[in-house]
Amino acid sequence: MKKLFFVSLGCDKNLVDAEHMLSLLHADGYQITEDETEADVIIVNTCCFIEDAAQESVDTILEMASLKENGNLKALIVTGCLATRYSKDIGVEIPEVDGVVGASSYDEVKEVLDRVLAGEEHVDCEDDISRTPVDNGRILTTGGYYAYLKIAEGCDKNCSYCIIPKIRGHYRSFPMEKLLAEAKELVDKGVRELILVAQETTLYGSDLYGKKSLPELLHRLSQIKGLAWIRLLYAYPEEIDDQLIEEMASNPKVLHYIDMPIQHSDDYILGRMGRRTKRADIVDVIGKLRAAMPDICLRTTLICGFPGETEQMHQNQMDFIREMRFDRLGAFPYSREKGTVAYDMTPQVLEVTKQLWYDQTMRVQQEITFEKNKELIGRTLDVFIEGEIPDDRVYVGRTYRDAPDVDGYVFMDRDRQRMSGDLVRVRITKTKDYDLIGEIIDEDESAE
Repeated sequence: MKKLFFVSLGCDKNLVDAEHMLSLLHADGYQITEDETEADVIIVNTCCFIEDAAQESVDTILEMASLKENGNLKALIVTGCLATRYSKDIGVEIPEVDGVVGASSYDEVKEVLDRVLAGEEHVDCEDDISRTPVDNGRILTTGGYYAYLKIAEGCDKNCSYCIIPKIRGHYRSFPMEKLLAEAKELVDKGVRELILVAQETTLYGSDLYGKKSLPELLHRLSQIKGLAWIRLLYAYPEEIDDQLIEEMASNPKVLHYIDMPIQHSDDYILGRMGRRTKRADIVDVIGKLRAAMPDICLRTTLICGFPGETEQMHQNQMDFIREMRFDRLGAFPYSREKGTVAYDMTPQVLEVTKQLWYDQTMRVQQEITFEKNKELIGRTLDVFIEGEIPDDRVYVGRTYRDAPDVDGYVFMDRDRQRMSGDLVRVRITKTKDYDLIGEIIDEDESAE
């Protein structure tokens, strides 16, 4: 039996593709291993959204390639976004790579592997970014109690800094019945939290059904017995309408949490980015969300040092962050990507300045996050247990305010034997940086 080691880099949407590939290859007889040194086959599922992500992908490929000399490695396959963007270059620059499978062709990975193992040299699977790969099931890599549900592929926004439309193609929603069937299958296997992802979730259904259908999808997903939480990521502010807000506010399974990347708050920079909103629009939608759901947790993302940004624009953005008080905020220095409109924009901001502005942004947000965490002391929240630290007899979990891997955790003393995936009520007693500390309370005490 051939042993397979799989590395998936980048976003959660990429992870869903990886889980489909794992299922396909496992069904073909591959044994999945966590030890790369014993693997016959290694697949690196890559990302190249920004320069740092592309460099991490290249470094990982080179690290895995070294196992051809001091391991059992017989085939090294590169998949994902980097494979689509640089399919012709990868084999030349890294000759140890045996096959390349683009992001929209991941269901061809078995065929490519078969050809490589049969002795064919460097198999390059031509990637058609307009196609949707055939669904072949999934092997969850998230622990089994939460899963990402990718509801669409591609993007039509064409923001000036973003290469994704050229890699992932135009926006195409997945049929609702297919998503409902996939979700039910995941829940039947023990998943209790579904996290909806796409390049943009809020446009879901507009291409298939002639209207935005995310509220309907949320409503129908919530009817699946055994599903506890539905979390929404990648919601563009200009597409958040009253119908979506009403569904979020009234549906008890839809968490009062939304990831809404705005990228900037200055109208001039938003225009150069090709965004569809202005500062006033962002303020307006935030006001609507908070009016309908006073306890909503808002996450956003910002780019620091976009071409043409000035010190005054940056300071205005700092004021905007303080005014809006996002619960969660991530940022990154602008990455100049060939093939995008912004690549040729002038003036480009100095790297040292971009880094300085990034550091300042995160310091301001850190203060806000710590303050908001302190406001939670004394509150009782539902917490989804993810695991435990056995030596410390401590459970680790997440509240509705915490998406996996990007937000914080809650640490609770172990009161009795509980399982990952259990929902418990926890009274928050302390804060520790981005995380919370709490105590599990009796079932007859009510959560706020």
